[in-house]
Amino acid sequence: MVIAVAAPARAQETELIAKAEAASRAWLDLTDAGAYSDSWDRAAVVFQASVPKTTWIGSIQAVRPQLGRLEARALNSAKFARSLPGAPDGEYVVIEYATRFEHKPVAIETVTPMRETDGSWKVSGYYIK
Repeated sequence: MVIAVAAPARAQETELIAKAEAASRAWLDLTDAGAYSDSWDRAAVVFQASVPKTTWIGSIQAVRPQLGRLEARALNSAKFARSLPGAPDGEYVVIEYATRFEHKPVAIETVTPMRETDGSWKVSGYYIK
Protein backbone atom coordinates (compact mmCIF):
# COMPACT_ATOMS: atom_id res chain seq x y z
CA MET A 1 0.00 0.00 0.00
CA VAL A 2 1.37 3.39 -1.01
CA ILE A 3 -0.09 6.63 0.24
CA ALA A 4 1.41 9.54 -1.66
CA VAL A 5 1.29 12.90 0.07
CA ALA A 6 2.79 16.09 -1.35
CA ALA A 7 6.10 16.89 0.31
CA PRO A 8 6.51 17.79 3.02
CA ALA A 9 4.06 15.21 4.34
CA ARG A 10 1.53 16.77 6.65
CA ALA A 11 -0.34 14.93 9.36
CA GLN A 12 -3.55 16.72 8.40
CA GLU A 13 -3.37 15.49 4.80
CA THR A 14 -2.69 11.95 6.00
CA GLU A 15 -5.81 12.14 8.17
CA LEU A 16 -7.88 13.52 5.28
CA ILE A 17 -6.66 10.72 3.02
CA ALA A 18 -7.71 8.12 5.60
CA LYS A 19 -11.21 9.64 5.86
CA ALA A 20 -11.54 9.85 2.08
CA GLU A 21 -10.44 6.24 1.67
CA ALA A 22 -13.00 5.07 4.25
CA ALA A 23 -15.74 6.97 2.37
CA SER A 24 -14.53 5.45 -0.88
CA ARG A 25 -14.74 1.91 0.52
CA ALA A 26 -18.27 2.49 1.85
CA TRP A 27 -19.39 3.83 -1.53
CA LEU A 28 -17.74 0.92 -3.36
CA ASP A 29 -19.58 -1.49 -1.04
CA LEU A 30 -22.88 -0.05 -2.30
CA THR A 31 -21.77 -0.31 -5.91
CA ASP A 32 -20.47 -3.87 -5.42
CA ALA A 33 -23.84 -4.83 -3.93
CA GLY A 34 -25.68 -3.49 -6.99
CA ALA A 35 -27.23 -0.64 -4.99
CA TYR A 36 -26.61 1.79 -7.86
CA SER A 37 -29.42 4.17 -6.94
CA ASP A 38 -28.06 4.41 -3.39
CA SER A 39 -24.52 4.93 -4.67
CA TRP A 40 -25.72 7.91 -6.73
CA ASP A 41 -27.67 9.25 -3.72
CA ARG A 42 -24.50 9.08 -1.59
CA ALA A 43 -22.18 10.57 -4.22
CA ALA A 44 -20.81 14.12 -4.13
CA VAL A 45 -22.95 17.02 -5.33
CA VAL A 46 -20.46 17.50 -8.21
CA PHE A 47 -21.02 13.89 -9.30
CA GLN A 48 -24.79 14.24 -9.11
CA ALA A 49 -24.71 17.52 -11.07
CA SER A 50 -22.62 16.02 -13.87
CA VAL A 51 -24.26 12.58 -14.14
CA PRO A 52 -28.06 12.33 -13.93
CA LYS A 53 -29.22 9.46 -11.73
CA THR A 54 -30.82 7.52 -14.60
CA THR A 55 -27.62 7.88 -16.67
CA TRP A 56 -25.50 6.61 -13.77
CA ILE A 57 -27.74 3.63 -13.15
CA GLY A 58 -27.89 2.74 -16.85
CA SER A 59 -24.13 3.08 -17.31
CA ILE A 60 -23.12 1.10 -14.25
CA GLN A 61 -25.75 -1.59 -14.95
CA ALA A 62 -24.20 -2.02 -18.40
CA VAL A 63 -20.66 -2.45 -17.06
CA ARG A 64 -20.57 -4.02 -13.62
CA PRO A 65 -22.50 -7.25 -14.30
CA GLN A 66 -20.10 -8.03 -17.17
CA LEU A 67 -17.18 -7.89 -14.74
CA GLY A 68 -18.71 -10.50 -12.46
CA ARG A 69 -18.43 -10.54 -8.71
CA LEU A 70 -15.67 -8.72 -6.87
CA GLU A 71 -12.89 -11.10 -5.85
CA ALA A 72 -10.27 -8.72 -4.41
CA ARG A 73 -9.53 -5.03 -4.06
CA ALA A 74 -6.26 -3.59 -2.75
CA LEU A 75 -5.23 0.01 -2.30
CA ASN A 76 -2.51 0.97 -4.79
CA SER A 77 -2.23 4.68 -4.05
CA ALA A 78 -4.02 7.67 -2.57
CA LYS A 79 -2.99 11.23 -3.31
CA PHE A 80 -4.40 14.44 -1.84
CA ALA A 81 -5.10 17.29 -4.29
CA ARG A 82 -6.67 20.73 -4.08
CA SER A 83 -7.41 20.95 -7.81
CA LEU A 84 -8.11 18.45 -10.57
CA PRO A 85 -8.61 18.97 -14.31
CA GLY A 86 -12.21 19.82 -15.12
CA ALA A 87 -13.28 19.99 -11.47
CA PRO A 88 -13.84 22.93 -9.14
CA ASP A 89 -11.07 23.63 -6.64
CA GLY A 90 -11.58 21.83 -3.37
CA GLU A 91 -10.14 18.95 -1.39
CA TYR A 92 -9.86 15.66 -3.25
CA VAL A 93 -8.14 12.35 -2.85
CA VAL A 94 -7.39 10.38 -6.01
CA ILE A 95 -7.43 6.72 -5.01
CA GLU A 96 -6.39 3.79 -7.17
CA TYR A 97 -7.26 0.21 -6.31
CA ALA A 98 -5.89 -2.93 -7.93
CA THR A 99 -9.08 -4.91 -8.34
CA ARG A 100 -9.87 -8.44 -9.44
CA PHE A 101 -13.33 -9.30 -10.70
CA GLU A 102 -14.62 -12.71 -11.64
CA HIS A 103 -14.44 -11.94 -15.40
CA LYS A 104 -11.71 -9.27 -15.33
CA PRO A 105 -8.77 -10.48 -13.26
CA VAL A 106 -6.71 -7.31 -13.74
CA ALA A 107 -8.48 -3.99 -13.27
CA ILE A 108 -7.64 -0.56 -11.90
CA GLU A 109 -10.44 1.34 -10.21
CA THR A 110 -9.93 5.06 -9.73
CA VAL A 111 -12.20 6.59 -7.11
CA THR A 112 -12.05 10.30 -6.35
CA PRO A 113 -13.73 11.37 -3.13
CA MET A 114 -14.02 15.08 -2.38
CA ARG A 115 -14.75 16.90 0.84
CA GLU A 116 -18.20 18.46 0.76
CA THR A 117 -19.08 21.77 2.38
CA ASP A 118 -20.39 19.92 5.46
CA GLY A 119 -16.97 18.27 5.92
CA SER A 120 -18.07 14.82 4.76
CA TRP A 121 -16.21 12.90 2.05
CA LYS A 122 -18.21 11.72 -0.96
CA VAL A 123 -17.23 10.17 -4.27
CA SER A 124 -17.02 12.68 -7.12
CA GLY A 125 -15.63 10.32 -9.77
CA TYR A 126 -15.33 6.60 -10.52
CA TYR A 127 -13.53 4.86 -13.39
CA ILE A 128 -12.61 1.26 -14.16
CA LYS A 129 -9.76 0.32 -16.52
